[in-house]
Formats: sequence, structure tokens, C-alpha cells
Amino acid sequence: MRRFTTMTFVGTLFGASLVAAPAALALASDADQPIHIEGDDAQIDQANETITYIGSVEVVQGTLRVEGDKMVVKINGDQVERITTVGSPARYRQQLEDDQGEVNAHADSIIYHTAQERVYLNGQATLAQRGNELQGESIRYDIVKGKVDASAGDKSGRVRMQLDPSSRPSND
Repeated sequence: MRRFTTMTFVGTLFGASLVAAPAALALASDADQPIHIEGDDAQIDQANETITYIGSVEVVQGTLRVEGDKMVVKINGDQVERITTVGSPARYRQQLEDDQGEVNAHADSIIYHTAQERVYLNGQATLAQRGNELQGESIRYDIVKGKVDASAGDKSGRVRMQLDPSSRPSND
């Protein structure tokens, strides 16, 4: 299994400077916002503490948006613990602090761990910001720390990165 790990993904990779770039993190206020979930149909399973939404599903929490074809929400007590979205592809986006733009991602499935504020992208995963892009079979994105772990998985593929030099901050 090939792996690629960045110390500070958004700051190092998407800050567009590979040396001494400031970290660009998702809006901290998003985690304090209510979670809104919509879909064409919903099925509640109280015994397993899950709600399954089917058809044009969307979760919104502040600037965070996840969209797909099907979504399973895992509840623990009265808290949303995990939201798993599948799609063709499933999509994620979120505004970053300090006018760093948006992070956009897509994959076959996206798992959002709400308490830890982590997003796991599985199956043909792509994470992008300002023309810079990271691709792999799976990507784990820690929203709070701005850290990423990407893997090519068991396939013969590789983790790929594209850096856009025009996205570098100016040296004023």
C-alpha cells in the first residue's frame, strides 16, 4: 500500500507554497452550527440508531456541505456521530478561514465524523483547493488540524498531486 502524508495539508499543499506556508483551516464556527439533513425519502431505525436518507441527499452545517445519492446518519444518544454518504460521486465542500477559498472533494463515499471533525473519502477520492489537487483511492482529512493522509490502496495506482503555481501567495 502506497501512502502520502502531509504535516499540514491545506497549509503545505494548498497554501501553494511548499515552505513556511500558513495553515488554512476550515471555519471553526461551522462545528457550532446545527446540522441540516435532507433527502427524497427517510427511514428511521431506532434499534440501530440510524436514519437512512435516499435520493438527492444533502447535509449542511454552516459552510460545510455534503451531497450524494444515499446517506446513513448514525446517532449516539442524542448526538449525530457519523454521516456516511455514497454517490456517483458523493461531494463535499467547505469554506476555509482567512479568505483561502473553499475545499472541494468527491469520492464514491464520504464519511463525516462530526465530533472529531474528520472527513474520510473512499474510492476515487479527490481533494482540491484553488487549482491544487490531491488524488488517491482514499483520503482522510482532519478539518480542525488541516492534515491529510492519502493512500493509493491495494490497487496498482498511485497518489497524485497537482500544484498550481499561480495560487501562491504574493510576497508583499
